[in-house]
Amino acid sequence: MSEGILDINEILRQLPHRYPFLLVDRVLECKEGESIRALKNVTYNEPFFPGHFPYRPVMPGVIIIEALAQTAGILAFRTAKVLPDEETRFYFVGIEKARFRRPVEPGDQLILTAKVQRQMRGIWKFEAAAYVGDVEAASAELMVAPESGKPAQGPA
Repeated sequence: MSEGILDINEILRQLPHRYPFLLVDRVLECKEGESIRALKNVTYNEPFFPGHFPYRPVMPGVIIIEALAQTAGILAFRTAKVLPDEETRFYFVGIEKARFRRPVEPGDQLILTAKVQRQMRGIWKFEAAAYVGDVEAASAELMVAPESGKPAQGPA
């Protein structure tokens, strides 16, 4: 794969999530320590659509936020130069300023972006947004932290 581009096989190495909760299909660009841009193909077959809502399927906002957190997690793992295992995992530990601006429906391609705002004492803060085309669907500030006792440090 080209530098910064990850296919599904590499994503499976970078994240501990699996179907039906793996929400990143491809990484389009990754600048370690800075930013990431990824893709989620939203299909009618998603397990949440039959109940949300039967007559007008809409991707739940919390699932969009989780997709953004997974995207930020990939950036954190790659920046810290670690892979998830029994001893090293990043957990989603905080959310601020979440906003939802448009519904996400089957057939949409969700572009997931995250930028490192800061990393202090092992806690990483990201500015994240999800887009359908050029239209912002959701945004939030997200925080992730490693599970292990040792903080995963990024570049100084």
